[in-house]
Amino acid sequence: MMMTSITPSPLAPRQAATLLGTLPTYLHSLIYTTPVELLRWLPALGEWCILEVVGHLIETEERGFAGRIRTILAEQRPQLPTWDPSAIAQARRDAERDPGELLAEFITRRAAGVALAESLTADDLDRGGVHPEVGFLTVNDLLHEWIHHDANHLRQVLANIQAYTWPNMGTAQHFSAPTAQSGAPGLLDRSTPGTV
Repeated sequence: MMMTSITPSPLAPRQAATLLGTLPTYLHSLIYTTPVELLRWLPALGEWCILEVVGHLIETEERGFAGRIRTILAEQRPQLPTWDPSAIAQARRDAERDPGELLAEFITRRAAGVALAESLTADDLDRGGVHPEVGFLTVNDLLHEWIHHDANHLRQVLANIQAYTWPNMGTAQHFSAPTAQSGAPGLLDRSTPGTV
């Protein structure tokens, strides 16, 4: 039987809210089990440490997602401002902050974002605003990109952990081949027979 690709259906607001509510749980586990030196470790010049990723997630609650959705719901076709995530991250100095306090700030803001997502109606999803770089964005677009953004930064956090542990793996590095493009440690493809 041949499998065909099916375009995924949009998530309902409550489904999106449930997914958005999972990131604080992941981050709580990571922050409270990971050594602080790893939370503050920079994998490369110009990249963020784990605490800076959390700070970025805090900023995106208001600047990128919940804030933009609130603006769209309050105004007719508003202009949505841009912002510079790197400059904001540098100004926040999250690598110097207490990890527990940073996490608490994210959890508080995310709880408000989840409540907003849960409150959205079908009529709200088609409302939108104009972003100067990407054009017209609907609430539905932002809701789905919010979830995608979470997954992207969770993957970034996990990549930092992988990069931190890589030099100390010794010959076990052979189990995890470098990715072809970057030479960085990659995930072992367990679907390939005979690779353990």
